[in-house]
Amino acid sequence: MSLRTASLTTLATGAVLALSACATGGPAMAPKMATFSQDGLPAAVQVPAGHKVIMETVGVGQITYECRAKKDMAGQFEWVFVGPDAKLMDRMGKQVGKYYGPPATWESMDGSKLTATQLAVAPAMAGSIPLQLVKANPAMGMGAMQGVSHIQRVATKGGVAPAMACDAATMGSKQIVNYQADYIFWRAV
Repeated sequence: MSLRTASLTTLATGAVLALSACATGGPAMAPKMATFSQDGLPAAVQVPAGHKVIMETVGVGQITYECRAKKDMAGQFEWVFVGPDAKLMDRMGKQVGKYYGPPATWESMDGSKLTATQLAVAPAMAGSIPLQLVKANPAMGMGAMQGVSHIQRVATKGGVAPAMACDAATMGSKQIVNYQADYIFWRAV
């Protein structure tokens, strides 16, 4: 066998192997992400039929609480949710937006943003803020938030009000707690 024939045979074999790897989902292909499923969620926070997921994010940040007097309850105090401050990351860990408030605002890195109205909450695991379903208000600006109809907050970790005392001596003080949650963005089909 000549050197030229051996080189062509090696090149042809390499091409066949590369095409086979692509066709079979071998190492040359990127991993496929699993599609988000609502099956394990309480009915109250499920998005109605006729919608599809357009973006999945993981919010990582803090929630601020303030010690305030309870409304219409003289001499009683409570930690009140003030607002979030979180980065929204895609499933690969790249920042794609931010979540902040008040009012609660989801903003894409492209500048489009929206606020929303809470529809429902459902309990999460102990020590974590509740699962939540909100109906999106029309987006401001063109971009990723355009056309979003609903946002779900799921897979929550942490974020509950501080365990420390909230009383007359601490009234007006603020505490920041860490949290994480998945924010799933939906659009009507």
